Amino acid sequence: MSPDSHAAPIAVAILILPSVVPFDLGVPMQVFGYPGTDLGVKRYHATLCAPQPGPVRTANGFDVMVTRGLSALRHAHTIVLPGVHDLDLVIPRTVSVALQRAAGRGARLVSICSGAFLLAEAGLLDDRRATTHWMDAPLLASRYPRVHVDPDVLYVDEGQVLTSAGIACGIDLCLHVVRKDFGAVVAATVARRLVVPPHRDGSQAQFVDRAMVTEDTGSLEATRQWARARLESVATVDEMARHAALPLRTFTRRFRAEVGTSPLQWLLMERLQRARTLLESSALPLSRIAEQCGFGSVISMRAHFRSQLHTSPHAYRRAFRAQL
Repeated sequence: MSPDSHAAPIAVAILILPSVVPFDLGVPMQVFGYPGTDLGVKRYHATLCAPQPGPVRTANGFDVMVTRGLSALRHAHTIVLPGVHDLDLVIPRTVSVALQRAAGRGARLVSICSGAFLLAEAGLLDDRRATTHWMDAPLLASRYPRVHVDPDVLYVDEGQVLTSAGIACGIDLCLHVVRKDFGAVVAATVARRLVVPPHRDGSQAQFVDRAMVTEDTGSLEATRQWARARLESVATVDEMARHAALPLRTFTRRFRAEVGTSPLQWLLMERLQRARTLLESSALPLSRIAEQCGFGSVISMRAHFRSQLHTSPHAYRRAFRAQL
């Protein structure tokens, strides 16, 4: 299944189980269940469901009243699985079967935090890369050894199946889904409504054992802001290191510890994000966009679009400018 023309709102089913984490539930409800429009268009229609209709007790002790059962999954384009607090919860076989059937017909499956355990129990993460909260990643890996658990990233996009890391990383993943469906401009609009950045640097690694980071390391955010404002001209990591007044090896080590990726990869993703926005929001020729984003040439920009986004700049523009 694919959103294609988006003539009608994309149907999203949000499936919750007992001990659901309220924040994990609130994020997709706010992104996909928003009652208004984004840029004048109703983008999604969200339905809340549970294994059995009725009250579902959350991890924080209050109930959520759910009126739909598993039948809500049958025609959903996207199924979202918020995390649960009780990782020893017995997942009903009916849930696993319903998820397997949904996957079989091509539905997109999205888990937030420990929602990955529901996908893993259904066998839908076997031989796939996935993530969850860094505190729960060892349990996910030991309980489901066929899952390739990555405890560092904010989220993992495996195409049909997407998983996010802990708690607030659900925002990152939901915005990523919006970006995939409707492009960077719409995702930025949703992010502004949520009062969060449309794209967040880094990985879970930046939140683990922060007390062990020495106080004199400082933040490299000023250098990242400097580079963002100069994507057209900043061509090397050496220039970023000079701006930070650090030796290259020290800068690279600190950058990876702080952001969770290499400076070179970070520059590439920033350039791609800028290019996507320009492709959607301007009529600039590809050569000028490549120049403004620091790719140097259309050939180089096209190669990075293919390797990172699995599309071409021309196809991306054709798909997303028509939807605004």
